Amino acid sequence: MEMVSPASHEKASVWWWFEALPKRLTAEVIETASNTKKLAQDDPRRVTHSIKVGLALSLVSLFYYYQPLYDNFGVSGMWAVMTVVVVFEFSVGATLGKGLNRALATLLAGALGLGAYHLANLSGHIGEPILLGLFVFIQAATSTFVRFFPKIKARYDYGLLIFILTFSMISVSGFRDNEILELAHQRLSTIIIGGSSCIIISILVFPVWAGEDLHNLITLNMEKLANFLEHPSVIEYFKTSENGESTDDKSFLQGYISVLNSKRNEESLANFARWEPCHGQFHFRHPWKQYLTIGTLTRECANRIDALSGHLNSDIQAKPEICSKIQEACTTMSLESGKCLRELACGVKAMTHPSSAKPHISKAKITAKKLKLLLKSSLWEQDADLLAVIPSVTVASLLIDIVNCTEKIADSVLELASLAHFESVDPTVSPEKSQVGQGEPDKPLTEIACPQVVIIVDGSENENPPGPLTNRHIEM
Repeated sequence: MEMVSPASHEKASVWWWFEALPKRLTAEVIETASNTKKLAQDDPRRVTHSIKVGLALSLVSLFYYYQPLYDNFGVSGMWAVMTVVVVFEFSVGATLGKGLNRALATLLAGALGLGAYHLANLSGHIGEPILLGLFVFIQAATSTFVRFFPKIKARYDYGLLIFILTFSMISVSGFRDNEILELAHQRLSTIIIGGSSCIIISILVFPVWAGEDLHNLITLNMEKLANFLEHPSVIEYFKTSENGESTDDKSFLQGYISVLNSKRNEESLANFARWEPCHGQFHFRHPWKQYLTIGTLTRECANRIDALSGHLNSDIQAKPEICSKIQEACTTMSLESGKCLRELACGVKAMTHPSSAKPHISKAKITAKKLKLLLKSSLWEQDADLLAVIPSVTVASLLIDIVNCTEKIADSVLELASLAHFESVDPTVSPEKSQVGQGEPDKPLTEIACPQVVIIVDGSENENPPGPLTNRHIEM
């Protein structure tokens, strides 16, 4: 047998690495291009934001390119460039918040820094550095402690950081620089110019509103929960119990998981939305906090749905005779809760009063009360095997909790509609003229239309529903 020397093996490995390098580089380039394209297609506003940042930086760079501006501001023009880099955010609210924080903090810290410098200067050559150090210590310690307050940290944390930095720089640099007043003036001017450029471009050039994003996020989260509950997942659970296997793919049921992780995004958007001026249908002092309340209740409902999903996909199934006793009630609660959430989502999206959700939540509550009485009755005493009863009872209990959560969400949405002065929809308006319609109680047939669903209330389905752009029909 011929032996291969270690040197030959090493040369072969190196040669193979160089030979495979072009293919690997080509694959990396293709993958990067694919990811870049997908990132831009997922949200085209990202491309627009990048162009806006480039435009703002090009404008403030004139402090260096244009000689008259450079003669007036000198190297302090770099503060305008730095301001654009750190202030320009994706949404208008985030940009306004950072810009105003930076400008006000610089102005206040500059004034106090100059005052501390002049006061320390009166103490003589020996006492001046001692007083300056004492002033820097007091303001840094106080500002840092204030940052621990939750409300202050949420809205003014960046401003406090800039305050600490500016006060320290101006008060300390004044000890070595006699032109401290001119230096403070130049830096404040360039920071205001850089921040103003960011704010103006952010508002005027394809603005991205944090309030609108929060509004759409809350709507989308409710629709995801409705998608789960409206699907016959409970019926499929009982079919699985009877036949031993599922006839449908439940992979779509994972759509609610993103709702569980939306808290940080909602709080961030609500904080930015408070900085934004009036835009579209969002007026001054819009009740953004109420959106957070709805988001919290939506996550609570998503937690129940997560537990329900675990039981629906469990390998431990209930006996068919037990499932048949609660199948109708569980199906009704699931469908009615889903319809209620969808009507609430349609109402919030269109900013109209979601009064059409009331019949659904009322029917779900009545069914839940009947099911509670059934569970408390002696119906289960004939079943000696408690392990066969537990799966069905657990599913029923979770659906009752979901009905309660849905009722809380409905109350919060109605409160939002009242605080934000949502438009009341005329019950006689046809589905073609409104995204959310409410039927008159004396008519036998009522259709509730929204961009996603048309719901027939009287049990008969029209072959040609008048609602436009509907995806499916759910019969009650």
